[in-house]
Amino acid sequence: MHSYTKAESRERGKLFRKGFRQSLADCVDPDIKRRIERIDQAAAERGALELAALHEVQAKARQDLAAAKAVERTAPRADKPAAREARKQAEQRVRLAERAVHKAERG
Repeated sequence: MHSYTKAESRERGKLFRKGFRQSLADCVDPDIKRRIERIDQAAAERGALELAALHEVQAKARQDLAAAKAVERTAPRADKPAAREARKQAEQRVRLAERAVHKAERG
């Protein structure tokens, strides 16, 4: 996963276009390739950190869901509706976390 900042995206685009024009003339500057690789490396490192953080959020959401289910099962009859609502909210957080992880892993 890569996570480019806006400045990195702009700079990478400029370098790519410049390298493309140079490749048409068959005289590519190796500095352009190095700079693009440096930007890609930084974005890959940032992306890996963000993916790890998303996995932590997903794991915490799953733990919270398990706790909410336990509370719902052991709640007295009067407290069941509130416990059910808390479980539903925990399930929603798990779905959102899983969706974010899958989206990040795909692209």
